Amino acid sequence: MSRASIHGVLLVDKPRGPTSHDIVGLVRRRLGTSRVGHAGTLDPMASGLLVVLVGEGTKLEPFLSAADKCYVAGVSLGRATTTLDAEGDTTHEAPVGDDVRGELAALACDLASPAPLVRAALDAELARTEQVPPAYSAIHVDGVRSYQRARAGEEVILPPRRVHVLDTKLVSTSADPPHLDVELTVSKGYYVRAFARDLGAALDTAAHLDALERTRSGTFDRTGAIDITKEGVDVRAHVLSLADAASRHLTALRLDAAQERLVRNGRGLDPARVERSLDVNVGDRCALVDESSRSLIAVAERRSDELAVLRVFHDAP
Repeated sequence: MSRASIHGVLLVDKPRGPTSHDIVGLVRRRLGTSRVGHAGTLDPMASGLLVVLVGEGTKLEPFLSAADKCYVAGVSLGRATTTLDAEGDTTHEAPVGDDVRGELAALACDLASPAPLVRAALDAELARTEQVPPAYSAIHVDGVRSYQRARAGEEVILPPRRVHVLDTKLVSTSADPPHLDVELTVSKGYYVRAFARDLGAALDTAAHLDALERTRSGTFDRTGAIDITKEGVDVRAHVLSLADAASRHLTALRLDAAQERLVRNGRGLDPARVERSLDVNVGDRCALVDESSRSLIAVAERRSDELAVLRVFHDAP
């Protein structure tokens, strides 16, 4: 691919420190293209998988960013902060009960140990359907970012938002200092910093997030992800093609030349005339791929009587 025609998805293993915007800037400079975005931000203190979108790959953002994500969250008990993580100022401290410390000590020796308080708190999180976002977030309040209002000293109380917690798994604990590492699989829009706050409340203490690692985003994991902050990495060689990236996330349907012409003109297709399309559930999205070149043509939505085109892709200079 020439420098002017690179399109696809780059899996970046972000270290702790840089912002997601910093990583996007690095990709722009290393690839020599300005058309770069990502499929879900990571805070500066977070590490792990950042799905970076390049060229026509930026059109995949609404489909990839909606995917469930998996994190390992480190939660420190006994202290709450303004930002709900270790980078914020302390708002208050609270003792950690002896019963909670006892459970953490037992779990540190054996994660199968009975721990009714800790397990009840995690079960409550698994049942969660709404979450109050942190005041320090990018949500707009009357046209102004919430974090800008919070930094200006305003009291910001955001309304709860719908979320879905698919799984929680205890990874490790310690009693001194009181701390838990928890693996979470969650929907788009879930704030892990808010999880730390709410876990503390469920254990009748204060808490904040002291570490965060994203291990998966949709079907992408850290396999093959690169640390772009290191010199000598061949970034271009690690860019996944549009078809490869889309087909990992969506069911791929192959089109012949006549069907491709219709799609590129914005026309929908009869599902009965596209191989395997009837296997796609109504309402689900699919990747339409050229059967000869294996290039991505479009993303479509399966409707009862049509494969409706949502985005068309042009993998060319």
